[in-house]
Amino acid sequence: MKIAVFSNCAYDQEFLERYNTGHELTFFPQALNAGNVILTKTFDAVCLFVNDCADEQVLAALAENGVKLILLRCAGYNNINLESAEENGIKILRVPAYSPEAVAEHALAMIMTLNRKTHKAYNRVREGNFSLESLMGFNLHNCKVALIGTGNIGKAMYRILKGFGCQLSAYDPYPDADLLADGLTYASLAEVLKDAKIVTLHCPLTDQSFHMINEQTLKYIKQGAMLINTSRGALIQTSAVVDSLKSGQLGYLGLDVYEQESALFFRDHSGEVIQDDLIARLISFPNVLITSHQGFFTSEAMQQIAEITFSNADAFANGRQLINEIKP
Repeated sequence: MKIAVFSNCAYDQEFLERYNTGHELTFFPQALNAGNVILTKTFDAVCLFVNDCADEQVLAALAENGVKLILLRCAGYNNINLESAEENGIKILRVPAYSPEAVAEHALAMIMTLNRKTHKAYNRVREGNFSLESLMGFNLHNCKVALIGTGNIGKAMYRILKGFGCQLSAYDPYPDADLLADGLTYASLAEVLKDAKIVTLHCPLTDQSFHMINEQTLKYIKQGAMLINTSRGALIQTSAVVDSLKSGQLGYLGLDVYEQESALFFRDHSGEVIQDDLIARLISFPNVLITSHQGFFTSEAMQQIAEITFSNADAFANGRQLINEIKP
C-alpha cells in the first residue's frame, strides 16, 4: 500500500523504514489537519500519531481522497472521530500495547526526580555547590500511592512500585482480576486520592475521564502530594492544577503530557516566545517537572510500534482478521 506518515520525526522514519514489510512510505513532518489533508490524495492509508487530527471534516476529506485505512502508531485514539470514520468506510487500526514498562519506568523516573531533586543537585554540583539545602526527599518504602487506571501500563507501574515497598490502592471502573488476587485494593476516586502521597495517572482519555483531576478532585488530594501524568494531557484541568500548586495543596507535579501539547511537543521552540501562558506558568514552578511526551520513547517500544503497525497494514491489505481494529 501507499502510506502517508504524518507527524514524522527522524526517529519515526528510522524505525518505520527498518521494519517496513514492503509498503511505499511517504513522510510528512506536519500533523494531519483540515488544512493539509489534501496531501493524502493518491494514498491508500495514513499513519498517524497522538496529535494528528482525524475529526469529521478530515475523515470526509480522507474518504474523498480514496484513503481506506488509518494506522495509529499509538494506543490512544481520542483524536479520532470513530463514528465519522465508520460512516466514511475508513478502518482504524491501532497499536494497543507497546512496552507498557517504558511508560511506567518514565513515570517512576519523574517520581524519583521530583522527590530526590536529582535534577537540581546535578546543576548545583556543576557550579561547585555541594550544599544539601532544600534537597530533602521522602522514602518510597511504605509511601501511599494511588494508581488511577490499571490497564497494561498501570499494571506495570503496580509491579514496579510494589517492588519499592509502596502501599498501593487503585481506582479503575474495571478492576483487574489479577491485581485483586495479588492484594491490590480498589476504591472510589475520592477515596484513593485522599490518603495518597503520590497519585499517578494511567488511563485513557474518554468523556468520563476528561478533566478527572479538576478543582473539586484536587481538594481530595492530601496536602503536599505528588501528581504524575504520563497518559493524556486532558485528564488534568491545567488551570486548576496551577491554582493548587500556588496554594500549596499540590506539592509536586510531573507531566509528560499536556492538554494543549499539539502546538508545542515534538518540536524545538527554543528560539521562540512560548505563547501558551499556562505551560509558561507551570515551567516557572520549582516543584514541577515537564517532559515532552517521551514516556514511550525507548528503542524496544519504537520497534514494537513499527512491527505492529506493519502487521496491521498487512492484515488489511491481505484481507485477514483485523485484531487491532477500533470501532465506535
